[in-house]
Amino acid sequence: SKEDLTDGQMSLMDHLTELRSRLLISIVVFVVLFLLCLVKIGDPSSSIADQVYLFLQKPLADLLSERGGRMIFTGLHEGFFTQIKVAFFTSISISLPIILMQVWKFVAPGLYKNERNAMLPFMIATPFLFILGAAMVYYMVIPLAWQFFLSFEINPGQGALPIEVEPRISEYLSLVMRLMFAFGLSFQLPVVLSLLARIGMIDSQFLKERRKYVVVIIFAAAALLTPPDPI
Repeated sequence: SKEDLTDGQMSLMDHLTELRSRLLISIVVFVVLFLLCLVKIGDPSSSIADQVYLFLQKPLADLLSERGGRMIFTGLHEGFFTQIKVAFFTSISISLPIILMQVWKFVAPGLYKNERNAMLPFMIATPFLFILGAAMVYYMVIPLAWQFFLSFEINPGQGALPIEVEPRISEYLSLVMRLMFAFGLSFQLPVVLSLLARIGMIDSQFLKERRKYVVVIIFAAAALLTPPDPI
């Protein structure tokens, strides 16, 4: 009966059937969104993937527009596969909340009410923090990073040949998407720490005692992994 299912008395076959239905819903949502991102209506650059591409390359376009910069692709297939990557990135970003909801619906019936109340805020916070990390990359980190990288250009003069950047679209978009993904994951740290605290692996005293060491490690890692810029 439905009451039995709610009480967690599902058989192994019932669990597998439920898991299959949740996976099927997630896959169908992702595939439909992926195809919608590639559909072009009227204007050749009117697909969702094209609009996302224009949005992602805008920070660089703003910096290069003053001297008429451009982006290139060096392989016949590169433009097509770049659009596939953008469509995949867009569809997985849009479908992530729906996928998390399906995971929650599969897991929630096996939890007690107090456990469901404890887990639900984390399910809501995860996509919100991921979007916050991606937004920080786009609006704060990328403009600073692109200005730093473009500083290595050399203008013609004094017998020197000019050095100008002409970024490949595949490399540029891969870098942007990796940065967004990395920052989105790093913004999950509050969720991870809260979960570890709930299961008793750490507490506030543990974090306080080790905070100064963590700050030093973060500064050291930032000095090694990023350009020599305080921000």
